[in-house]
Amino acid sequence: MNKPCFSVVMPAAGIGKRVGSDIPKQYLTILDKTIIEYSLAPFLAHPDINQVVVSIADNDQWFNNLSVANHPKLSMVKGGKERVDSVLSALKSLPVTDYVLVHDAARPCIQATDIDKLLDHAQQHDSGAMLAYRVRDTMKRSDPEQQIKHTVDRDNLWHALTPQMFKNQQLINAITSIEAQHLITDEASAIELSGGSVSIIEGRSDNIKVTQAEDLLLAEFYLSKI
Repeated sequence: MNKPCFSVVMPAAGIGKRVGSDIPKQYLTILDKTIIEYSLAPFLAHPDINQVVVSIADNDQWFNNLSVANHPKLSMVKGGKERVDSVLSALKSLPVTDYVLVHDAARPCIQATDIDKLLDHAQQHDSGAMLAYRVRDTMKRSDPEQQIKHTVDRDNLWHALTPQMFKNQQLINAITSIEAQHLITDEASAIELSGGSVSIIEGRSDNIKVTQAEDLLLAEFYLSKI
């Protein structure tokens, strides 16, 4: 088996309004560095990652001002209205034979050990894979009025994380074959909807996504310990 080639796609064209900031959340600063710089760093430093492609908005005023923007592994493409559009734009700029790891720009706590787990999987298996961690809390499903309908069995229930890794051509084919694009909530869902299989790699629970304002403090705590 030939050694796989690995690239990274990072969609960063979103606004992230729930954080309550005047700028996109990926450009908020934690410990004197932007969130997206933390998210990019382990991939840019990894010896087995060949390229990193960031999808940015047309009116992005921040990315080119970051020192990381000039990194030799890094390139940029125009993002789209939805996350899936930004991902697809970046995928099409990469060799179709690459394995591609898609990672959220607002997940700054990703560690190299979890990236290595995905790369090791590609060396041994033909299927794509994603990071996730087991659900620990009791899970409830409600109706639209927020009244509990039932308790969800948490056996074999996982929190989806990123990166999610697939062969580039497989992921492009999956995304473009699905008419109901709103059903694609992450890359694994595109593969699932197109009939493919996805392996779960158990990852770190501190690989959080900054979504709410309080997540900034939690991310700062985790990053201060790395």
